Amino acid sequence: MNAPTLAMIPQADPGAGYRAQKAEIDAAVARALDSGWYILGKEGAAFEAEFAAWLGADQHAVGCANGTDAIALILRGLGIGPGMSVATVSHTAVATVAAIEMVGATPLLLDIDPDTYTMDPDELLSVLDHPPPGLPPIRAVIPVHIYGQACDLGPMLEACAARGIPLIEDCAQCHGATLDGRMLGTLGTAAAFSLYPTKNLGALGDGGVLATADAELAERIAAIRQYGWKERYISSMVGVNSRLDEVQAAILRVKLTALDAGNARRRAIAGAYDEALAGSSLAPPHRRPGAEHVFHQYVLRTEDRAAIQAQLKAQGIGTGIHYPVPVHLQSAYRDRTPLGPAGCAETAKAAGEVVSLPMYPELTDAQVERICGALRGL
Repeated sequence: MNAPTLAMIPQADPGAGYRAQKAEIDAAVARALDSGWYILGKEGAAFEAEFAAWLGADQHAVGCANGTDAIALILRGLGIGPGMSVATVSHTAVATVAAIEMVGATPLLLDIDPDTYTMDPDELLSVLDHPPPGLPPIRAVIPVHIYGQACDLGPMLEACAARGIPLIEDCAQCHGATLDGRMLGTLGTAAAFSLYPTKNLGALGDGGVLATADAELAERIAAIRQYGWKERYISSMVGVNSRLDEVQAAILRVKLTALDAGNARRRAIAGAYDEALAGSSLAPPHRRPGAEHVFHQYVLRTEDRAAIQAQLKAQGIGTGIHYPVPVHLQSAYRDRTPLGPAGCAETAKAAGEVVSLPMYPELTDAQVERICGALRGL
């Protein structure tokens, strides 16, 4: 008789997040629908206030349609556009780079630190002092707190401040992470958060939010997200249409209440994975000293990625690759996007070796133990 097939544990499961708070989310959706107001109403305003309070540090939050727009809105609010460059990384979701091009600016793609996969601060300082020939002036920097862990922000913030260049934190994957006791998203000029369903704080559809301690900048961006209106139907500045709808805002208000507990559960799962990997040829993810990781992804690195994925799949364990092709090597960007002096060599190497394990708070203890058992056998 054949052994029973194990149910697959998916690498990500946003539906589990809904089911964990189903009653509260259903009630919030009903409340929003019953209100008769579906764009920029009370739910959106309440979510913005609650998210800003959760971040602390006198932040102001502005909801928008998605995380890509959150970056683009910040750039527009800062007056960054054609004839300017924005330094970021190639090891990121393409959204970071797409947002820069949405405003007409030129992305400059820098390499990563191979341990944390975040922007190499030394290369940033190098291009700020000696930009690549022919590059438009660098007018903003967007480091990405990838996988749930902080970049090495100290030297970047210092270098940007000395040159009067805004540093915009891409916080799409780090809701609740900290650096030296301070919440990520409160350290730079502004920060952009994706609220895509698989994020640590995820909507049940698209959504984004940006944050800044600069009240004037927040007010300007709030106008830009709706055609530049400060008075209805009157555009005081050039704007766009990027609004967080009321149903998603109501859902996010519920999910925000569980975010800190969800992050704690992610850290506990990561600790279990760490223990299971003890003695293995695979090393647990590096933790930056002074940073609290929130494990949007738990990422291993191996030259035998296909074999590892196949072995885990045979045991009913899903995996993912974040990200299989760096932005600078994708056909839409290859050979036309400027690179830093390192040529993104570490980025290209990492893209061939990273693999993500299942990671979400709703993983059961039994599922975590099953994954750990498989890890112990690698």
